[in-house]
Amino acid sequence: MAGGVNALVELLRKVDLATERVILEGLERIDPQTANEVRKRMFVFENITLLDNRSTQRVLREVDSKDLGLALKGATAEVRQRVMSNVSERAAKMLEDDIAALGPVRVAQVEEAQSRIVAVIRRLEEAEEIFVMRGGEEDILV
Repeated sequence: MAGGVNALVELLRKVDLATERVILEGLERIDPQTANEVRKRMFVFENITLLDNRSTQRVLREVDSKDLGLALKGATAEVRQRVMSNVSERAAKMLEDDIAALGPVRVAQVEEAQSRIVAVIRRLEEAEEIFVMRGGEEDILV
């Protein structure tokens, strides 16, 4: 494939969800392994910053608090800020305490927790319960 999986992922991030689904379903029939790799790369945990506040709050209600603490342990400051700004002060303090209490953790554990959260995001997006900004003009909210 010219440009590889990364090029396809970047292209799919710019299309609407229906188009993404049609392309991935077609790819699944032709090359299931590549389709799976593309799906894994489509929405990464750091992309939580692409959610609007309402969508972020919806996701946080669905996510296990232990997964959230573990996922944030390896997250960027921007991602942490996004999450903390979408929970109550009390919840943010508890989350910070949980993260501090974790101590050192394996990167694999952090990535697994992040993957479980990404799965929740994808499920909610497919159910049209949340909105993910994909960078196109049609994503502008009015």
